[in-house]
Amino acid sequence: MALRHAVLAALLDGEHSGYQLAKAFDVGVANFWHALPQQLYAELAKLEGEGLVTGREVVQESRPNKRLFRVTDAGSAELERFAAAASKPSFIRDDLLVKVRAADRVGAGAVIEQLEERAAVAEAKTELFGELLRQMRGAADEEEFLLRGERIGPYLTCLRGLAFERENRDWCLRVAGVLRQRRTVRAER
Repeated sequence: MALRHAVLAALLDGEHSGYQLAKAFDVGVANFWHALPQQLYAELAKLEGEGLVTGREVVQESRPNKRLFRVTDAGSAELERFAAAASKPSFIRDDLLVKVRAADRVGAGAVIEQLEERAAVAEAKTELFGELLRQMRGAADEEEFLLRGERIGPYLTCLRGLAFERENRDWCLRVAGVLRQRRTVRAER
């Protein structure tokens, strides 16, 4: 997947400025794609140059003017092509896993600390995703929303983000506990 597809998908809900898009990536898209604001602005310029999005300038009185972008028919067709293409399997590339793998030889104190920090971040993200899900479905319960909701793609990706962060939290806490217990057992020898 290229950044272009994540940007096009994020613009499906309507017009967004580069700033609004960056905020959307921070919250709703970050669970499956990370991009810095400057990368998003550069990608918007490329997509506009290729005719996949169109931008319009909005004059503002008390602030600088802004540009709002939306997906064109050609952008929708590009997303159709992308959706029809086979997906590559995902993989994990995480420096914390390398540290855990080496924890037996390098001392586990710093690794335990990092695991606990990662667990705390994951816990905060689970709360954020839970709130986003509640906002998206409104008064509907989840099953009703999934059957009858206007647009469920963002909801489904948010569900994946929630599950991912819960698993991260649980794994980090378990591994930190195991490493802490092993240190205690070694100290008793």
